[in-house]
Amino acid sequence: MFVLSIFGSVFSAATLGAMMVALSIGAVFYIYGRDLPSYDELASYTPKTISRIYSGEGRIIDEFATERRLFAEAEDIPPLVKAAFISAEDKNFYEHGGYDPRGMAAAFVEAVRSRGEDLRGASTITQQVMKNFLLDGSRSAERKIKEIILATRIEDSMSKDKILELYLNEIFLGQNSYGVAAAAQTYFNKPLSQLAPEEAAYLAAVPKAPSQYHPVRQRERATARRDFVLKEMMENGYITTAAYEQAVNTPLRTVQSGDFESFKSALPPRDYFTDEIRRQLTRDFGEAEFFSGGYSVRATIDPQMQVEAAESLRRGLESYDRGQGIWRGTGIRLPEDVLATEESWRDALRKVNISRDIHLENKWHPAVVLGIQGGSARIGIEDVDEDADGHFIPANDVTWARKLLDDGSLGRRAQGAGDLFEVGDVIHVRKMTSDSDGSFIRWTARQIPQVQGGFVAMDVNSGRVLAMQGGFSYQHSVFNRATQARRQPGSSFKPFVYAAALDSGYTPATIVIDAPIEINTPQGLWRPKNASNRFYGPTPVRTGIEQSRNLMTIRLAEEVGMGTVANYAERFGVYDDMGEYLAASLGSEETTLYRMVAAYAMFANGGERVEPTLVDRVQDRYGRTVFRHDKRVCTDCDVPVLEAGYAPRIGSNRERVMDAITAYQLTSMMKGVVDRGTARKTVGLTVPVAGKTGTTNDAKDVWFVGFTSNIVAGCYIGFDDPAPLGQGAGGGSMCGPVFNEFMKQATAKYGGGEFEVPPGGVFINIDRNTGARLSDGATGENVVAEYFREGEEPLFGVAFDGGFAMSSDLQLYGAEEETKEITTSDGQTVTVAPKASFGSLSSGGLY
Repeated sequence: MFVLSIFGSVFSAATLGAMMVALSIGAVFYIYGRDLPSYDELASYTPKTISRIYSGEGRIIDEFATERRLFAEAEDIPPLVKAAFISAEDKNFYEHGGYDPRGMAAAFVEAVRSRGEDLRGASTITQQVMKNFLLDGSRSAERKIKEIILATRIEDSMSKDKILELYLNEIFLGQNSYGVAAAAQTYFNKPLSQLAPEEAAYLAAVPKAPSQYHPVRQRERATARRDFVLKEMMENGYITTAAYEQAVNTPLRTVQSGDFESFKSALPPRDYFTDEIRRQLTRDFGEAEFFSGGYSVRATIDPQMQVEAAESLRRGLESYDRGQGIWRGTGIRLPEDVLATEESWRDALRKVNISRDIHLENKWHPAVVLGIQGGSARIGIEDVDEDADGHFIPANDVTWARKLLDDGSLGRRAQGAGDLFEVGDVIHVRKMTSDSDGSFIRWTARQIPQVQGGFVAMDVNSGRVLAMQGGFSYQHSVFNRATQARRQPGSSFKPFVYAAALDSGYTPATIVIDAPIEINTPQGLWRPKNASNRFYGPTPVRTGIEQSRNLMTIRLAEEVGMGTVANYAERFGVYDDMGEYLAASLGSEETTLYRMVAAYAMFANGGERVEPTLVDRVQDRYGRTVFRHDKRVCTDCDVPVLEAGYAPRIGSNRERVMDAITAYQLTSMMKGVVDRGTARKTVGLTVPVAGKTGTTNDAKDVWFVGFTSNIVAGCYIGFDDPAPLGQGAGGGSMCGPVFNEFMKQATAKYGGGEFEVPPGGVFINIDRNTGARLSDGATGENVVAEYFREGEEPLFGVAFDGGFAMSSDLQLYGAEEETKEITTSDGQTVTVAPKASFGSLSSGGLY
């Protein structure tokens, strides 16, 4: 009885103890389970994913992400990949209810056996999902208890495959890759469906410690961990013994070790176009949302035209730079000790921060000067194999330049490579090839110009930007001079003054006096002058814009009022708030090339508003369109069948910003700029083209903006720190060739035709030199057919001077002895040269 009594007491105590332990555990779980975060958000999981930019052809041209993740749904993840991660992280995943007591016990035993040296995690995949999504990453008993509680709860409300989907998309796998789909691309440049067992096993090996299993720096350790995962896969029945043997005997081959091309090799280098899209969409959507929202962006870019724009601008900038005859180089020099072996200089050169995105004639390569031999320089070239004789820059390649010395002075004219280069100098080189057959001639040294510029081309009707180049090299300078540089447009602004005048009743044949002006300003007496330093007396409006006459422009601006001119500039989007002072009529206020090109598009399309865009459409991660540029309505697109000869009708809802006849008159005058004006020497296409040059004071900024019937393009060139470009620099001579080279290719692809003549007007032959009306059958170089509004009648005997009187004894350029008196708009009588004889005029004056 005594023994039974003892056993009874022990049993009672044990039972009571067990009850107390159970109650304690229950109390702990109750306390920690009360304020746990809700796991409902897991049901609407929206991970941070990559936003991608596509060309019109559907090719990926750039991507942006804070976490590089490609979301893969559970059914799209191959069983092999799932098996690898289950074997590596949680082999009882499909059996436990959220946590694995057996795994926890095994981890405890292993820790005791190794005296704490071999600690392994006992968290299941479900627990890791809870930790990654709902809890912090602290290593504490409290966090572990909460993790277990949440894991058991989520197992009751979510399928195993859904839990595994969350895990395989959220997990970090090194190299800024999140989720298995992105990691497969990063390490093997493959989709998940093409992974071999050893590749899937490597991905499953990485989560334990991504930095400790790098495929190159920690190759042996990474291979061992991969083989462990493969063994687990075999033992768990996911792969056969033969497949295991083959996999473990396969070397670890990855993108990082050079065994596969990187997925980035299929992407073009980031450039100004896609970076500007990034800038604009982060402004519209927010930076965090754009970089993590998984947007699909369809860009307006024409890849072929983008290449042409970049090459055209680069050629113009390099032509000017080489014309200066100064060698600046890169300013980078490698130590002589790294030049001893090819392996060492290649490794050092690969680490140099230098532009690698330049293609002009041929690709520009980084190179290092290995030695000076006679007048030549021996060079080592990145990505170009050495040959038996080596690669050289000969003496005759450098004779165009003088070296810029450290003290700012110039060295002598180079006679050999040693006059420009020193051993260890890092430079750019490219192949010089034959124009006839492309055969190699020699290597030639190049340098990035100090002068910079921008170029933009867009569709005149839709505002879709086809090409944009913001400088010589994006990798050299990310500052986009097409959209961010605010510069004086100079005479390229004048069309807006003339547009205001034409809409105010003036015509291309109206006579405006070209004579000196003096204006008192707060800064002193201002005496504007023409670029030629000459005065031409009474002259038709057409000639004023063709020859870019400053004094005529100022007088016109005074006549119509600077308030009207400013209103036009703001209506066209050139400025947001333009100053109403006369100097602004000559383009003294700053704007961007992007705005100017968009404004000129409205001249080209007949006066309808254009909203420029780099993006056609933006879709969110679910494929829903959240932005579309073209908001026009297709009225017949839903009709199943259209009658023969009929096409769907697309209605235009664009605002009219200028009278159509005014737009045509202005276009006709700007066509004269190209045919016989300031751009005649450098711009000429097989289709009609119109445009305007622009050159600011001291030629610190030079412009040309022009258009055909369907494409408008503009060029700007200048130093980032404004400085004179030198004698002979001008919009026609520097930007004209850039525009012309690009537009030759653009018109070959997109064509072009006559500028559309709007209804409501009539053509009258005019003498473009005098403004006199000519007979309908008149011919000759002086004859131009001007377009007048129906019902307009010429007003004789009036010339407009803007209220600035012209001296009666002014010596006019080209004036002869015979003179004639005319009446100005303020009633004064002055004597002028015979070329403005109003006895023969019948179409000048105010309408």
